[in-house]
Order: sequence, then structure tokens, then C-alpha cells
Amino acid sequence: MEIAVIGLGSMGKRRIKLLQKNVRDIIIYGVDLRKDRRDEALSLLGIETYSTLEELRDSNLLAVIICTSPNTHQDMIKQAIDYRLHVFTEINLNSEYYDEILDLAAKNDVKLFLSSTFLYRKEIQYINSLVEKSNRKMFYRYHVGQYLKDWHPWESYRDFFVAHKETNGCREILAIELPWITEVFGHINNYLVVKNKVSNLDIDYPDNYSVILEHNNGTVGTINVNVVSKIAKRDFELIGEEFQVQWNGSPTGLQVWNNEKNKMDNIILYNDFINDKAYASSIIEDAYLEELNEFIRYISGKITEPKYSFEKDKYILQVIDGVEGDI
Repeated sequence: MEIAVIGLGSMGKRRIKLLQKNVRDIIIYGVDLRKDRRDEALSLLGIETYSTLEELRDSNLLAVIICTSPNTHQDMIKQAIDYRLHVFTEINLNSEYYDEILDLAAKNDVKLFLSSTFLYRKEIQYINSLVEKSNRKMFYRYHVGQYLKDWHPWESYRDFFVAHKETNGCREILAIELPWITEVFGHINNYLVVKNKVSNLDIDYPDNYSVILEHNNGTVGTINVNVVSKIAKRDFELIGEEFQVQWNGSPTGLQVWNNEKNKMDNIILYNDFINDKAYASSIIEDAYLEELNEFIRYISGKITEPKYSFEKDKYILQVIDGVEGDI
């Protein structure tokens, strides 16, 4: 199986490393306009690199994994579909072209796969199982934040796509979190938003959002997202009469109330997990790998559909558009 990873920045290298270590009989090519990134990929990862996908058009490529900035995805997805290559893409943050590419993919018999990594976290799946077993109303609070300058400390945040209003940091956080939240608690019937800017960051969008969400299963939740928190935070609590759940985002940080013992129990879901020191301790590689494995199963015909889709993402991005309003 031959796959090209387009975009050899941090996420592209992450995807390549996981494929190299865990997938047999795979040949990976790297594609990036920047020569320094191509040289680094050749040196560190030992892969052949190219400046454009066009250079690989006559190869035996089966698929591409698009790891560039979201504002470049549209043209790259269309090009891959035109070459009849299956597509895995990172978060897009813009759904205006979705109907077009879905139509093109169907005509060219191409499979599209959209990243939503938290759907593959065992903690999320465990929380979902608790909610599915309950027929009672509940509520949750959720805080996710990280200081924008720390997202890519090796470069200026001004040069990173999250500095721009159209693909801003708070929008990306919501695009990461809302897919699993709506998967667990259902579609959103109503929401209330307060947002403002409290930092001196050189950005033209609010640096924090406070959102109250009402789901169609009766659950009400509050989610606070920001790009100001000096301590990287993922802090979730779910409360209902039947159970209470706390999760700090780490693979060892899930707790559930034990009625018999009258205390919180630690829930161990991993015998082992993959951690990259370049990222916060709450970020593990296992879900990223499982996502790649599901993509390979999907394009190999072993499963009929993935956990997430462009159709689902269109709904999520419409909700985020409403939450952001005119910023």
C-alpha cells in the first residue's frame, strides 16, 4: 500500500511516525512545498519527498493524508479526488465546499475520511457507554484551554493558522470537542454564548468562549474554551443522580462515583499508551493511531463507514458558525 502524506509539519510527521511503527507493508511518500521540511522528513523519517502531488500522479498511490493548514484543504482534496485517490484529512474548519467534494468523490469512487480523534479515545467511549445505559437527565461542565503561544512553540503563533479569524484557535477547539460531545449527548437544540478578549495576543477574534448547550436528550452542558490558559487544560465533569464522572483529559485521569464505597473510583482503560514528549501529557498517540487504522480498514473495504464523516462535520461547523456569530 502506497500513501502520500501532504504537509510535513508537526502533524504530518506525527502521522508518518505512527504509520511507520505500526502498519506493515506500507510505503509512505512526503509532499510539501517547503524544501526544509522535505529535507527534514528525508533525514529523520527516511522517506522520499516531493514538492507537489502532481509529481506522484503516475505512481501506485492509493490514498493521501492531508496534514496542511485547514485553509488549503479544499484544493488538495479536489486534486486527490481528481487523481482517484482516497482521502484522509485533518480538521477542515470550513464546510462551504463539502457538497461539491462529496459529489465528486461519489462520481470518482473515492472514499473520504475526516479526522475526529477524540471519538477514538477510550475515555470518551467509556463515558458514552454510561450515558447510553441511563435514561435520566444530567448536566456537564467542560473547560478546554491552552495558551496560544504554546501551541507551536517552535514558531510564532502569528504564522500559524490558529492566529487567523477564519481558522482561529477557539474555533479549532470547538471543532475538536463538539463531535464527541454531540455523539455522547445528541444534537444541540439550543445554545447561549458569551465571548470576549482578555489577552494582549495579536489576534482579531475573541480569545475565550463560554457556551451553554441544550442537547436533544435533555442534557445541559457548559463548555468554556480559550487560548489564554497558561496551564493546558482539559477538565470535564458529568453529573447526574445515577452517576458522576470526572476526567482531566489524561489517560490515567478518569474517575467515576462508586455508590457502594461512597467515593470516586479511578477507571483504568489502558494497559499501556503511546506518549510523545512534544505534546501535553493529556495528549496520547493511541487515538491518532486507531484513527489511521480505521482509515486503512475503510479504504481496504473491511468496514463500510468510519465513526465520523463530512456530513456530520457539516452539522458541527454550522453549530460553530452560529456560536461564533459575527466575530
